[in-house]
Amino acid sequence: MDDKRVEPLELFFDLVFVFALTQVTARMADDLSWGGLLRGLLVLAAIWWAWAAYAWLTNEVDGSRRGVRLAIFAAMIAMLIASLAIPGAFEDDALLFALAYLGVRLMHILVFAAATEHVDVRDAARALAPVAITAPALLLVASAFDGAAQTAVWIVALVYDYVSGGLRGIAGWRLSPGHFAERHGLIVIIALGESIVAIGVGAAGIALEAGELAAAALGVIVSAALWWVYFDAELERVEERLHATPPGRERNVLARDSFSFLHLPLVAGIVLLALGVKKTLEHVDDPLKTVSAAALCGGVALYLASDVAFRRRCLGLFERRRVVAALACLALLPAAVELPSLAALACVAAVCAALVAYESVTRARAR
Repeated sequence: MDDKRVEPLELFFDLVFVFALTQVTARMADDLSWGGLLRGLLVLAAIWWAWAAYAWLTNEVDGSRRGVRLAIFAAMIAMLIASLAIPGAFEDDALLFALAYLGVRLMHILVFAAATEHVDVRDAARALAPVAITAPALLLVASAFDGAAQTAVWIVALVYDYVSGGLRGIAGWRLSPGHFAERHGLIVIIALGESIVAIGVGAAGIALEAGELAAAALGVIVSAALWWVYFDAELERVEERLHATPPGRERNVLARDSFSFLHLPLVAGIVLLALGVKKTLEHVDDPLKTVSAAALCGGVALYLASDVAFRRRCLGLFERRRVVAALACLALLPAAVELPSLAALACVAAVCAALVAYESVTRARAR
């Protein structure tokens, strides 16, 4: 298991996850309110947990087997249908989303049961099955409601899914450290790629003048800085730490906390950034609305804070410079609702670029 690496089948599966992220951003952009932001993040949490489940699945099974490939393709179809329903996941397409999402989760359990011969892994999948069925079933119940009641059922379903799913059968999984670290690093790249896509979507149908081109360039600078922050020299130690942790429950809990849990807010930060950049491109000379400004500044802050928590949990590090940068982004929020949106984006880009430059200089001196 320790030599397993990410397979082409997994990258192919991730294509539908990219589309899902794009749909979440579009949903929040069309429902630009605090409630719309909450509903978008709830959908993201559901989609992420399904993706995380398949990350554990492909860590175990052999993607070259015909049956596994066909099952993953079937799961891709279900995930694509769920993604298509994301814009209406709390409205007219609530039932369609819930049914497709249930299909994604059921296929996950079926593949685990059929594609592995390891007894402990089968037992772990069996322990997970009730949660993987009940939580999506609660989304079916939620589709019968609307408003606050529907949102409340969603929250109950996701809390149950994360808490129970994160605990059941955790000792039974066999974790390949190299595969797991690489898999989540690639999904961070994919999510950051979605923020680049948001620039293109935001620029569609508008006049490409100097302000819009500058906003597009600044959006890429922020995304590149966040990529630089995540993929630094310390990241190589993550795989080493997983290797050094005894196999079984201890290693699996470390992987669960560091990746399945703490990478969700990290990806959420990227999605919020994409929303903020999209809204900036639409009106570069006007101040951002409060929700858009919170998405832009808060998204970057959430990403940096999540990265700090990830490294603290996995490596025992506390990156104070990144905490300061996250706080600086939050401090920009009052100005972001007063300044032209292009200036607000430039300030966020300046904070990110300064962080990267400072870390590069200090680490070069340390070497």
